[in-house]
Amino acid sequence: MSIIVQSGASAVLSDRTFRKMFEDRKSVFVDLLGWDVPVLDGRFEFDEFDNERATYLIIADDEGDHLGSARLLPTTRRHILGSLFASLCAAPPPTGPQVFEITRFCLSPRHRAAGRRVVRRQLVTALVWHALETGIRTYTGVAEMAWLQQILAFGWDCRPLGVPARFDCGMIASIAIEIGRDTPELLAATGIWDATAIAPAQVREAA
Repeated sequence: MSIIVQSGASAVLSDRTFRKMFEDRKSVFVDLLGWDVPVLDGRFEFDEFDNERATYLIIADDEGDHLGSARLLPTTRRHILGSLFASLCAAPPPTGPQVFEITRFCLSPRHRAAGRRVVRRQLVTALVWHALETGIRTYTGVAEMAWLQQILAFGWDCRPLGVPARFDCGMIASIAIEIGRDTPELLAATGIWDATAIAPAQVREAA
């Protein structure tokens, strides 16, 4: 298992791991959840935010197969919460160079539920590790209600930014997650933190 950190979306469709990620995103967000989002070549869920400003965190197995991933967007540029769902926030959405938006949190549907729970822990751990390594202090995001309840239960410093509302994609809400040096301890208390996921040998920067 490894964590892949990729900045920018150029040429990612030529990489097997990234192709599997975009295929899994289609399976989850289009086929399962019914989102009306762009699909490339009938296989890949790939939208306007998959660009050079995006950062991808991917959990992959030893063969390079996609297990889970998240896309991070800088809030100093156009992003999903600020551009499409700002009405979900009671005040202007948090933005700034130390604020990034978590989008397309995706666990591969090709694996069993128990395996997906393990990958979920690894991916949340990777997101916190990346924030601490790069100076990110706040994550924002949009989540449907069932997923929101899970996010809140992880134990980290997470708060809703407004009242949930119904959109074509379902009942959703906006959130902010504050990241600090105590975040790993908070996640460990609920069994979410997985220190083995961020061992130096497990992390690599994509070319």
